[in-house]
Amino acid sequence: MNTVLSLNGISKNYGRIRALNNVSFEVPAGSVFGILGPNGSGKTTLLGITLDILRPTTGSFKLRGQDPSADVRKGIGTLLETPNFYHFLSGERNLKIAAEIKGKGQNQVDSVLERVNLLQRKTSKFRTYSLGMKQRLAIASALLGDPEVLIFDEPTNGLDPVGIAEIRELIKKLAKEGKTIIMASHLLDEVEKVCTHVAILKKGELLAAGHVDEVLVNEDIIEISASDLAKLEQVITGYGGYSHIKHSDNGLQVFYPVGTAKLEAMNQHCFNNGVVLNHLQLKKKSLESKFFELTGTQSDR
Repeated sequence: MNTVLSLNGISKNYGRIRALNNVSFEVPAGSVFGILGPNGSGKTTLLGITLDILRPTTGSFKLRGQDPSADVRKGIGTLLETPNFYHFLSGERNLKIAAEIKGKGQNQVDSVLERVNLLQRKTSKFRTYSLGMKQRLAIASALLGDPEVLIFDEPTNGLDPVGIAEIRELIKKLAKEGKTIIMASHLLDEVEKVCTHVAILKKGELLAAGHVDEVLVNEDIIEISASDLAKLEQVITGYGGYSHIKHSDNGLQVFYPVGTAKLEAMNQHCFNNGVVLNHLQLKKKSLESKFFELTGTQSDR
């Protein structure tokens, strides 16, 4: 199975409001797939449809290569809301209750606690956990039954920087174990650091989908400067290979297709033509600027 989730023309209406409009994309097996968009873009609605919490108005989808069913969904672990456990029970006891409700994973409580680095705190009451620990316990609950696919809705929402870092490292660890992870987020930084693939939504419309490097990075930028900017621009104009040149506060920005910018060759060209560079740096187009171009909105980082 090479595709975990395949969406075909999914639309969802709430009266006159269209939350999703003809959304189609595929989630490869083994990927960390980010569904990225501003708040209100339809991310949670899309996850709800995938998990049969909501029904699409039109369109269809397949899970793990099959039509969606209760049996197919047993192979999926989910974290859709703020963790909701019994505050005066231990983490261990809360997971045992979760396993009883799910009907699976009763003998996996210690192993999932170890995977989320909570085994040493398994007898501590839930109310004594930090927000990051509470979120990790919720992920431990999602891991009961050893599902192949994990679906998380805003997994770092509301966490402090330490908690965010903990969850990100845990997601990377689970991905290395071979899990396919689908996560909705409005945070560019989150997607940039943990996801291999991304779909970008805005007001229910799919703007782009594919590998992160293909969707979110499409240019190399060389920043250069010299004491004589006019001569530098003249020399660079004759160098070729670039798509366009912009003036910046630091001098010039020269834009190239990904992977084609050559710092050493540009430096040598300038020197051979009588220009000594005092600044030379390769940059990628920032994820934030690319996201802004696609959605017309800034994103929290």
